[in-house]
Amino acid sequence: MAHARKKLPAFPGMGDLKFRGFRGQVEYEILGDPASLRPGPTRLRGSICATPEVAEAAFREGEGELTLESGTTFRLQMLGHSAGSDVAYFEMRI
Repeated sequence: MAHARKKLPAFPGMGDLKFRGFRGQVEYEILGDPASLRPGPTRLRGSICATPEVAEAAFREGEGELTLESGTTFRLQMLGHSAGSDVAYFEMRI
């Protein structure tokens, strides 16, 4: 019998996204509690929602930083983006 994965809670909010050539406010949604993230290989996944141009530029840049409403900053590794979409997907770590 297959094991069902525990569904992680979503943590939405507004934050500051920074990558080369851009710094500004974006909406985000993180799957899992960012406060539980510790230094090391563990990562959480999520998405940012901005204009299609910003989402595409963030994906093309590949890396960035997201500062949450709490003031905590995380490093992002961009994972995906669909042409014309206002959403880009990422993995985050400390």
